Amino acid sequence: MASNRNQAAPGSEQRATGQHGKPAVQTDPQHHYPSPPLPPRHLDKPGHETQMDLQPEFLATHYRGSGKLAGMVAIVTCGDSGIGRAVAVLYAREGAQLAVIYLDEHDDAVETQRCVEAEGQQCLLLPGDVREPDFCRDAARQVHQEFGRIDILVNNAAFQQHTDSLGELSEERFDLTMKTNVYGYFHMAQAVLPFMKQGAAIINTGSVTGLQGSGHLIDYATTKGAIHAFTKSLASNVLDLGIRVNAVAPGPVWTPLNPADAPPGRIAQFGADTDMHRPAQPQELSPAYVFLASPVCSSYITGTVLEVTGSVGA
Repeated sequence: MASNRNQAAPGSEQRATGQHGKPAVQTDPQHHYPSPPLPPRHLDKPGHETQMDLQPEFLATHYRGSGKLAGMVAIVTCGDSGIGRAVAVLYAREGAQLAVIYLDEHDDAVETQRCVEAEGQQCLLLPGDVREPDFCRDAARQVHQEFGRIDILVNNAAFQQHTDSLGELSEERFDLTMKTNVYGYFHMAQAVLPFMKQGAAIINTGSVTGLQGSGHLIDYATTKGAIHAFTKSLASNVLDLGIRVNAVAPGPVWTPLNPADAPPGRIAQFGADTDMHRPAQPQELSPAYVFLASPVCSSYITGTVLEVTGSVGA
């Protein structure tokens, strides 16, 4: 397995501080996580993880797999980087074969594939746009043809861009955000359901912005609220089939999504306004996706939005 370049030594001092000069909160005695000020480098969209000065931590080296997903097949959209990559790695560690859907970030996708294969599992790469229903149907068919089953779908693709006022938000931009973040989830769920059987699971990536709203992410927050409602509605719709549907609502997470959106000054203080005064790393989110995917862990849980926000409550 590849080493995590940002894995700090246990017990190292945390010198950085968050909002109002308060030190970042560390809750893992084995590891110290980065906190503001963060490298302020802005990335061009869609954002490549290989270009980030501070590489996201995704390998979860202290996490030990125990076969929770043994024999299963999972599709992860936007699985090339960020949360999606971290989820793919832990799913593989728990015994699942992977199919990773991504837009066009081939270098990131190949690295995810390498990490999954280092866990002893196969990883099928499928570049394409989840806004296109034909692509989603073709992808589901390819995965089923390759592996013979589809047990887990993680809807994780997203488009995000800050705007200062409603007047600056064009209908074209609003439509792009809706088509990626909502239509993409709908297309993928519709594409995989014919191949899913009792015990399967769909996990959607929501957001704290869908719980609280966001003055500078009006369209993005709107889609995330829709994803939460879609999760609960779909959970009711497919419950009699023995299929569970849940969502994870992350707070700020250090992935390419945000450096490819926010200006440098905002990037430097990313996550400082949480109660922990720092952003999450992807490996702090991925165990939640394992929990919701595994019937061993969550067979009695459906229609839930699991908040992983770094703050008390939402």
